[in-house]
Order: sequence, then structure tokens, then C-alpha cells
Amino acid sequence: MAAITEFQKVGIGLMGFGLFFLVFGVLFYFDSVLLAFGNILFLSGLAFIIGFRRTAHFFFQRHKFRGSLFFLGGVALVLCRWPIIGMLVESYGFVLLFRSFFPMALGFLLSVVNIPFLSSFSSNSSSMV
Repeated sequence: MAAITEFQKVGIGLMGFGLFFLVFGVLFYFDSVLLAFGNILFLSGLAFIIGFRRTAHFFFQRHKFRGSLFFLGGVALVLCRWPIIGMLVESYGFVLLFRSFFPMALGFLLSVVNIPFLSSFSSNSSSMV
């Protein structure tokens, strides 16, 4: 098992606070200050977790350039106080960046059905409908 460094622990905290501010920014009718603060914390947490060089390498790969442009452009729009348009552009860039990850995540979620407790819960909930 890999040891987690102090920088990675700080990064996990920054990403957690970033997600917290993003969720509350959306809940408070796209408050631009909360969304901007959440974006900054999330991106800085990502850099702390995987390192600055690997973060830059992830965003600036040739085949991910379009997704990075939309994602970082959406962050810039949120920082310029256009939160709704910025979050839409940022969401589109997020989908483009992580498009190759979605099948693996879906496979993981479908494998959760094989866990005995959850499979009994899901079979009971489908019979109620």
C-alpha cells in the first residue's frame, strides 16, 4: 500500500473544501464567489495530490486539449462573474476530459450490485415500483 504524504493530505482537504464550496455555490443560485473559490481550491488540491507537473501534463495533452480549453475557460468565466455560463462550459470540458474514465466508473457502479447487502436492497426497491 502506498503511503500518503503530507502534501497529498493537504490536497485531499483542499479538494474536499473545493467540492463543498462548489456544491453550496450551486445551491445558492450560482453564487459566483463561492463557485470561484471552489474552483480555485479544487484545482490547487488536484495539484497537491498528483503534483504540479503531472497536473499540467494531464491538462495539456494533445488529445485532451479541447476539454482542457473548455474546462479552464469555464473556470475563467466563473472568475469573471459569469457563473451560469461558466459552469455550463466547465461541465462540458469536464465531460470531454474524463470521457475515457466514465466506462470504468460505470463498470464499478454496476459491480456494486454484486455486493450482497446492496443487491438485496436494490431488488426490494425495484419491486416497489
